Amino acid sequence: MPDIYTAVTTKPEPKKTAKRETVADRLEKERVDGALKAYLVRPHRVRFETQDKKEKVVLLLRRHWLTNVGWLLTSILMLLSPLILKLVPLLSFLPRRFQIMTLILWYLMTLAFIFEKFLAWYFNVNIITDERIIDIDFYSLGYKEVSEAKIDKVQDVSYITGGGIRSLFNYGDVLIQTAGEKPQLIFEAVPTPQIVAKLLNELILEEEQEKLDGRAR
Repeated sequence: MPDIYTAVTTKPEPKKTAKRETVADRLEKERVDGALKAYLVRPHRVRFETQDKKEKVVLLLRRHWLTNVGWLLTSILMLLSPLILKLVPLLSFLPRRFQIMTLILWYLMTLAFIFEKFLAWYFNVNIITDERIIDIDFYSLGYKEVSEAKIDKVQDVSYITGGGIRSLFNYGDVLIQTAGEKPQLIFEAVPTPQIVAKLLNELILEEEQEKLDGRAR
């Protein structure tokens, strides 16, 4: 009599490995965004020319706002100078129309000075992605210098916060030694340099782990 009961063999389901949380994923929950901030975490609308499709911007850094105090005070003094000259009429010997033209030229020079200083602060940025480090030095509207290094080329990260003012407002320089074409990249006067250095070290370890797992891009 044939056996009507047959054993049914089922293949064991493959074990699902938990997805490893990356540094970029973790910082997504700690996002700091804003057009005029000096310390941006996982910013939404930040892209650069050579960015890859899957590359994620982790940090965007500018010089600490306190570094602008010098030129801001100079700008205020320049704006108030014509009012001071009214008390000391140095240009009174000139015809009225020349005095007005001199005043207009002075304010145009002042606005050009403010505009140039603002652009220098706004566009001199340091970008850290999950793949590389980029240092953009903006010198004028027609000239900028871009230096970059892959995360796996970074050999050492250190930071300096010397001086009372820097320590009080918690900003300083981050020094990055690389094995790339440019042996050292410097993030100058950036906020919370100790946190920046810590995140860079985490990204280095993450890149090494991705290589071991065969997931490196």
